[in-house]
Amino acid sequence: MGKGDIRTKRGKIFRGTYGNRRLKKRRKKKAADATKTGKGETT
Repeated sequence: MGKGDIRTKRGKIFRGTYGNRRLKKRRKKKAADATKTGKGETT
């Protein structure tokens, strides 16, 4: 169990992959949508 083991967190970091052991951080939808549509700003 180490860098070569895909099932461990260390192995996922070494390979650069994601999964149940190493989850991707999600973006906040509200901030991204407001900047795209321009509805968040009032001028």
